[in-house]
Amino acid sequence: MSTPADNLSERYGAPSRGRRTALVVGAAAVAVAFLGWLLWAMLFHANPAVSSEEIGHEVVDDHTATIRVRVTYGDGPVDATCVARAISHDKAVVGEQTVTPGREGAVQEITVRTERRATTVEWIGCKAAGQPRYR
Repeated sequence: MSTPADNLSERYGAPSRGRRTALVVGAAAVAVAFLGWLLWAMLFHANPAVSSEEIGHEVVDDHTATIRVRVTYGDGPVDATCVARAISHDKAVVGEQTVTPGREGAVQEITVRTERRATTVEWIGCKAAGQPRYR
C-alpha cells in the first residue's frame, strides 16, 4: 500500500534534486554579491575626502548672518568648496555663500550676506572633487 505522499509525487511529480541544488546555489550567489557590495560601500564611502559639522549660527542683522563650522579632511587637505544658505521665515533662500575651507579642525566663521532678514542659516556642507554629495 502506498502513502498519500507517494500518491501525490506519482500524480504530480516531485521536484528534482538538481533544481533544489540550483536554487540554493543561486540564493548563495545573490547573498555573496550583496555582502560584497555592502563591504565595498563601507570601505570606499565611509571615509570621505572632506566632511564638516556646524558649530552654531547667528542672525546678526537684516542683511547679515554668520555660521561657525569645523572642517575635517580624510587623508589630508584637498581642494574643496563649502556652502551655507540663509533662509527667511517663509522658507525662501535669501543668501548663499560658497567658501574654501581653512585648515583642518579650526573653527571657521562664515558671513552670509542676505537680501532681507534671515531666520536661520543652513549648513549644506563641503564637497571635494569626485565626492558625490556635500558632507
